[in-house]
Amino acid sequence: MFSKGDEVSVLDEAVNGVVLSVNGEQVTIESTDGFVMTFFVNELIKINESSNLMNSIKSFNSGEIKKEKEIPKPRSFVKERKEKREVGVPEFDLHIEKLVPNKRGMSNFDILTLQSETAKRHLDFAIRNRIPKIVFIHGVGEGVLKAELDFLLGRYDNISFQDANYQKYGLGATEVYIKQNSK
Repeated sequence: MFSKGDEVSVLDEAVNGVVLSVNGEQVTIESTDGFVMTFFVNELIKINESSNLMNSIKSFNSGEIKKEKEIPKPRSFVKERKEKREVGVPEFDLHIEKLVPNKRGMSNFDILTLQSETAKRHLDFAIRNRIPKIVFIHGVGEGVLKAELDFLLGRYDNISFQDANYQKYGLGATEVYIKQNSK
């Protein structure tokens, strides 16, 4: 099966070499790195096959054997796709700490005015740019900002609003749907 001078590859190791001698079921090879090693016949395959039919079949089988010996690659997991209307929903946090670096010197009226003007500005931007849904994060607190936000949103004809997803935001957010008119 093997003869002196055949190029061989070891099945379970990344070793290639040339046959030096064959002694029964044992084959001594010199690796491409210059090491002399001995393997059993069933651990080696020829890699310099001639082009007759039997050798083609052997090389085909050797390719299959090599594939079986390879360690399978771990599968990558694909993230779940979100629904179309859930992708990229803009969230706007109306907490005063997020809007100004320092609230010192601002009265409660000034804070509420800034928060409601910010909400109006974001809402007008969403309407102009045909964004179908936005979320305002207002927090729970005493409910003054939520009441002001409800009053502001109630003045628009082409929107509907409700409490946002409880699991994600708790009770401190309002979800706004903008109805698009086809023009």
